[in-house]
Amino acid sequence: MHKSGPVIIMQLPERLNHRDVQTCSSELDPILESDRPRVVLDCSLVQYMDSAGVEMLLRCVQEAMKRDGDLKLAAISPAAATILELMRVDRLFETFETTDEAVQSFHAFTMPAIPQTEPLPGVYGALADLKAAS
Repeated sequence: MHKSGPVIIMQLPERLNHRDVQTCSSELDPILESDRPRVVLDCSLVQYMDSAGVEMLLRCVQEAMKRDGDLKLAAISPAAATILELMRVDRLFETFETTDEAVQSFHAFTMPAIPQTEPLPGVYGALADLKAAS
């Protein structure tokens, strides 16, 4: 596991079965419990994944989104892609060819801070009238 700015990148093991899911979950859970977790899972080594592995991925993306974060999959091996497609969950994940592309995607939608200005007269209707009256 390593960081690229605020993004955590974790390499998944070759086998993502019940036993390996427990190990991965113990590493991922503290990250997913933080505020706005940004996680990229590198799936390039995954050659075998059972239902426990798929369930872990679904749980992780759900936990990240609960905390206003996101989890993305990168470099998905053909074996992992096949399992995700067969289980019909492949469309539930945002996927990227490389981990670098996945990390960059977190920065692509960062909105610049918009300076707060006074409302223009007449633009906000009752809100502008209320503010003027106070």
